[in-house]
Amino acid sequence: MIAHVINPGTSGVKLACARIDPSDNPALPGQLRLTLTRAELPLSGPPTAGQVPAITQAILDLTADWPAPDAFVGRGGLIGKVATGTYRVTRELSEYAAQGERGHYPPNLGGPLALAAAQVRGVPAFIVDPQSADELLPEARVTGLRGIHRTAEFHALNARAVARRAAHEVGKRFQDARIVVAHLGATTSVTAFDRGRAIDTTGTGPDGGPMGAMQSGPIPPRALLALAHTLGNSAALTRLSSEGGFLALTGSKDLRDLETRLLSETDVQTVAAAFVHQVCKALGEQTGALSTRPDALVITGGIARWDELVDRIERRVAWIAPVLVIPGELELEALAEGAGRVLLGLEQAREWTPPADATPAPDAP
Repeated sequence: MIAHVINPGTSGVKLACARIDPSDNPALPGQLRLTLTRAELPLSGPPTAGQVPAITQAILDLTADWPAPDAFVGRGGLIGKVATGTYRVTRELSEYAAQGERGHYPPNLGGPLALAAAQVRGVPAFIVDPQSADELLPEARVTGLRGIHRTAEFHALNARAVARRAAHEVGKRFQDARIVVAHLGATTSVTAFDRGRAIDTTGTGPDGGPMGAMQSGPIPPRALLALAHTLGNSAALTRLSSEGGFLALTGSKDLRDLETRLLSETDVQTVAAAFVHQVCKALGEQTGALSTRPDALVITGGIARWDELVDRIERRVAWIAPVLVIPGELELEALAEGAGRVLLGLEQAREWTPPADATPAPDAP
């Protein structure tokens, strides 16, 4: 099977031609074999819904020499609270995603771009594990204030992909395994997967997670209130999600620079120790969300390439479960695998329905 993969971001669209073959292991049918050819379409700025026709044509031109696809699959954005899985992109889903729950959010255009390209080629379009997928346990949603609830804001696409891979590494199907995933990068999240379901998470960005290259990490509530009073809510949220962490405390978010400076600079050593401490605490916290010992702990994201810090984390938490390191992000692979499971008959594609409070989408351009 061949799937063409579309992952829009703020400055470009990551693309892949994925050859998807069945598993070699009958006991692990979900362990698909992928071969990816990658490309990227640069953009001058964050894409908008009005640019979908032009970007679609540019994608088709750039990939004209690729093998004919059996499907297109795009990044799933914010499409209302839904279950995880692979969704067939319909006109209704495409219009809702393009409308945007949070303004111009590039991943929302993964579905519209996949559908537009698929209509030209006469094949189906899918999205996989949308960003707004939410399967938290009821007790994980409750806070101590009436009317305030936690939601599943985390690195859903990559975290599920590496959790699935980790389950296979320990010889289990994803739906039979318990895995805790720490996604560590510019932003972070630590998430507990119980037999395929993300039952709890630290959250990410301003909502939680350890500090990252740019994310502040946990802030005492009184200090947080003072920050919002001083800066205003919008600027405070920006400070928490993209102006904190290593960047705020060392002046750099460049991992190679920080690795070099770790050898001799006290401030970098202090921040690195705090980062390791926060990640280990979060892994322990999410382990506690499971009913039994996890089958594996996984460290992923860009900071998973920083060997010194990963080694420190592993030494502190290896008593909990085996620690697997899967650096970087598997977003293109995750999208391809999600489409592949449907194309190969391992899963049924889900059908999306609009949220109950959705407003009618305008006609597509």
